[in-house]
Amino acid sequence: MMFGWFSSLASPKRLKEAGVMGMNDRNYSIIAKYNKRCLYPLVDDKVQTKILANKIGINTPHMIGVIKYQYQVKNILSIVSGHKEFVVKPAHGSGGQGVLVIRSYTPDSFETPSGRKISFKELYQHISNILSGLYSLGGKYDVALIEELVHFSDIFKNFSYQGIPDVRVIVYKGFPAMSMMRLSTAASGGRANLHQGAVGVGLDIKTGLPLRAVMYNKPILKQPDTGADLMDLRVPFWREHLEIASLGYDMTGLGYMGADIVLDRDRGPMMLELNARPGLAIQIANGIGLAGRLKEIDKTYPSGLNAQERVDYVLGRLK
Repeated sequence: MMFGWFSSLASPKRLKEAGVMGMNDRNYSIIAKYNKRCLYPLVDDKVQTKILANKIGINTPHMIGVIKYQYQVKNILSIVSGHKEFVVKPAHGSGGQGVLVIRSYTPDSFETPSGRKISFKELYQHISNILSGLYSLGGKYDVALIEELVHFSDIFKNFSYQGIPDVRVIVYKGFPAMSMMRLSTAASGGRANLHQGAVGVGLDIKTGLPLRAVMYNKPILKQPDTGADLMDLRVPFWREHLEIASLGYDMTGLGYMGADIVLDRDRGPMMLELNARPGLAIQIANGIGLAGRLKEIDKTYPSGLNAQERVDYVLGRLK
């Protein structure tokens, strides 16, 4: 059962009473009701998401180029010319699958953040696999997005291992409802994916301060690879994180979504991607049921506010 942290709430009845949301409830009571399927392409296609975000002034990693067809793969060196490092990712990928980070390269060899060397042939094959749909939702033909590498803030260097940490914010009817930071580990292969062994740190939605931390759904106190005390974690520019998440609602019209935000050391908070079907492990990281939080928004939160006003309300500045 995914709610391992709620082991004391053994029965479905007690889970429901505690405001814990299950998959069926999320799918049928929330997603089906508030997320029109015609809006899914706005977030399922990372290229389209980036274009829309830039139009309304949301900070995102710069797009270097897009490879749509197999014959274009051989031009990868020309596409990244002038860039010392870059990221290759499937436009329709999920869960971090298919993302390849290149820290440095020559015409014949490419190096990842872990120091692993790959040949041009291997990079060529990786991009070809992306185009074939190996990493895409539903296995459909995809395109490869080439974008600038995010340089995460040094403030997180002891909290994340060989990967970029991100903040996941659940947004409901435009209001930031629940949040956590995902920290990569050796076990997760440098990916900020909880199912692969990343650490999830529940963050207070009003302050951004850590509430508790979990790994493989079990409470932990220290980052397993660095020994850093996870309760010492601090997220700068917290309001800006919430504003980016809230603007995602204005950008897409999705009533329930997850916004993934990274903190670049030079450019500040940036939207990495949006998700129309965010997972529920955030409840375990926070130790709080999501259903109860959404019901509170339904019953007491005002309507007709813009993104900044919605954030003000969440932060307690607008009564």
